[in-house]
Amino acid sequence: MDEKVKKLIEKPLSEKNIKLCSVNYVLEGNTYFLRITIDKEPFVDVDTCVLATEIINPLIDTLEDEFDDSYVLDVCSQEKGDK
Repeated sequence: MDEKVKKLIEKPLSEKNIKLCSVNYVLEGNTYFLRITIDKEPFVDVDTCVLATEIINPLIDTLEDEFDDSYVLDVCSQEKGDK
């Protein structure tokens, strides 16, 4: 699933100078998360996360049948120390 999502969203994000760092579909407690980590120079601010979410949401909706359970979309920044 992670690779399908990555292939779907990487180019549209790149067109807005947003680097896709990772995609992880994980279960935490009773909740599934689709966690997408992004980066952008010089930094990722709230507006960048909002823009990325607006790009990602309609694309992910095309894969709705691929997900077995409902999930929370979590778009977050990569910390500079994690490179």
